[in-house]
Amino acid sequence: MRESFRKELKEIKAEVLAIGRVVCDRTQEAVRSLVEGNVEAAERVIAGDDELDRRCTGVEEHSLEVMATQSPVARDLRLLHSLTFIASHLERMGDLAVNIAKAARRTAGRHGPQTLYDLIQAQGNLVHRVLEAMLEALEKNDLELARKLQELDEPIDHLFKQFFRELARLREEEDIEWASQMVLAARFLERIADNAVDIGDRIAFFVTGEFDAQKEEA
Repeated sequence: MRESFRKELKEIKAEVLAIGRVVCDRTQEAVRSLVEGNVEAAERVIAGDDELDRRCTGVEEHSLEVMATQSPVARDLRLLHSLTFIASHLERMGDLAVNIAKAARRTAGRHGPQTLYDLIQAQGNLVHRVLEAMLEALEKNDLELARKLQELDEPIDHLFKQFFRELARLREEEDIEWASQMVLAARFLERIADNAVDIGDRIAFFVTGEFDAQKEEA
C-alpha cells in the first residue's frame, strides 16, 4: 500500500512539473507573438488554455483522492497541499499568458515605438528565467533557490516602471489603444512572476514545514 502511495505522490508531482513547463513555454510564445505580431502563435496559446485548465483540475482531484484514501500526515500531507496550491497558481499563470496572447491578437498589424517592444521582450526574458528557476526549485526541493525567486523578480518590477516612463513619451498622435494593450501585457508578465514567487514560498513551506516569518510580518 505504501509503495502505491509513493508512486501516486511522484505521479502528481511529475504532472505539476509538466504543467509548469507548459506554462513556461506558452508564456514565452505569448511574448513572442506580441513582439513579432504573430497571430498564429497567439492563437496556439489561446487554444491550449482549456487543456491546461483541465490538467490543473486533474491535479486537485487526484490530490483529494489520495488524501481521502491514504490519510497522509506530516510531510506527505504538506506535499499534497503544496502541489494543489502550485497547480492553482500555474492555472492563473496560464490565464495570464492567454491574456498576453489576446493582446497580441488585438495589436496585430499595428506598430508602436520599438523601445516598448524591446522592454516587453526584456521583461519576458526575465520572467522566463524566474519560471525556469521556479521549476528547478520544485523539482529538486531546493530551498535556497526557492527563496531566491523574490530577488530574481525585482528586475521585472523595475522594467515595468521603466515601461511607464517610456510610455509617457508617446506623442498624442500615436496609437493609444495599442499602448494600452502593451501596458496590460507588461502587467500580466509582472503578475506571472509574482505567482512564481508565491510558488517559491510554498516550496519553502513544504521543505521546512514553516512559513517565512518575514513574509508574515510584511
